[in-house]
Amino acid sequence: MDDKAREILEIVKAEGVQFVDLQFTDIFGATKSLTLPGGGLEEALERGIWFDGSSIQGFARIEESDMFLQPDPVTFRILPWTRSNSQGLRARIICDIFNPDGTPFEGDPRYVLKRAVAHAEKLGYMFNTGPELEFFLFRQDGTQAVPHDVGGYFDFSPEDEAQRVRSDITQALLALKIHVEMGHHEVAIGQHEIDFRYEHALHTADNAITFKYTVKGIAAKHGLVATFMPKPIFGINGSGMHVHQSLADLKTGKTKFYDAKGTFSLSKIAQQFVAGQLVHARALAAVVSPTVNSYKRLTPGYEAPVYVCWAQRNRSALIRIPRYSPGREQATRAELRFPDPSCNPYLAFAVMLEAGLEGIEKGLTPPEPVSDDVFHWTPAERTAHGVDVLPGTLEEALNEMEKDELVKKTLGEHIYTAYIRAKRAEWDEYRIHVTPWEVERYLKTS
Repeated sequence: MDDKAREILEIVKAEGVQFVDLQFTDIFGATKSLTLPGGGLEEALERGIWFDGSSIQGFARIEESDMFLQPDPVTFRILPWTRSNSQGLRARIICDIFNPDGTPFEGDPRYVLKRAVAHAEKLGYMFNTGPELEFFLFRQDGTQAVPHDVGGYFDFSPEDEAQRVRSDITQALLALKIHVEMGHHEVAIGQHEIDFRYEHALHTADNAITFKYTVKGIAAKHGLVATFMPKPIFGINGSGMHVHQSLADLKTGKTKFYDAKGTFSLSKIAQQFVAGQLVHARALAAVVSPTVNSYKRLTPGYEAPVYVCWAQRNRSALIRIPRYSPGREQATRAELRFPDPSCNPYLAFAVMLEAGLEGIEKGLTPPEPVSDDVFHWTPAERTAHGVDVLPGTLEEALNEMEKDELVKKTLGEHIYTAYIRAKRAEWDEYRIHVTPWEVERYLKTS
């Protein structure tokens, strides 16, 4: 047992932790857990915990159900909202999943990201990300969920209910050792964003999963519903998960993305990374924007990028290069703008990274950056500039994913097959469903 494991066992004893949730995700990013009494953590750290994976979405078939969880000691956190809970103090620890023979389980999304990160490390790079998860807060009003406030972008009101909820969320995140950098009201009514520190992709993926259930839990304590649904309300902006990303030298930690003489001060490596992501953008969509509802957000006119191009100040571009301040060259990065918070961050970061690495390994050159607002271009103008468009539906995105060998290889045969099968079923269920819009439009006119 290593020093970190011993350290958390001492914390469990000293704090009187009564329960420990062993957490992992299914292939769609839903958090799953097994709960141990605090005294059972030592054995779990030493030997792992066996469980039946046959009922977990995208995991094993019934005849291959036995697998075990191995807790990752660095992810141990006490859940702050349970400190005043009459049911006892509770902690969580994120786990990796293994087969009975001790090999990593290929259906574990966290392993998929670890495998992609290992590829980057083999090339001498560390992959850093900073996801920005937007969400809506609603109050339940009978059978209708409605926005609970009337704020706007960056609006401030010290007595606003949203401000109080965001403050409680921020305090909980800080207690979970997630370094919050800022929080603010977003553009749409009831929409919010809380950003946390940009760091190693595995840590930020862990943080993104923790962030989502923390936001939901704190909102529920206020009698509200938090949702990361990409487009919960027709006619206003949806919620994205813009991801800031860069590569750093594995040995020195110095950014590999900065070059004062490059376009937008980007190095050749950074531009190749961007080129790789642009080449695979249409196929990445099914992973980074994974639901039927995602494509209600990815439509022109609501600030969501749908055109496959890159730029600096142009927010209609799929990849934006934020400006940096002199002396902050280390912050040079590329912002991928079409992921949304319904995705599994482990899988999303993995396919994003592998697409970028392919651009580097193949020496790809990105097209010319686009400074115009592409939303106002005609189809002919977009064709003339070589600007493609993202898939317009989940079905189209899955078709693109099935044609892309890089995405298939990144996910691995196990997850790829389960993912395609489940998402095709989701699309078919949606396709045959009769919506209120159809009834309203056609019932009396047909």
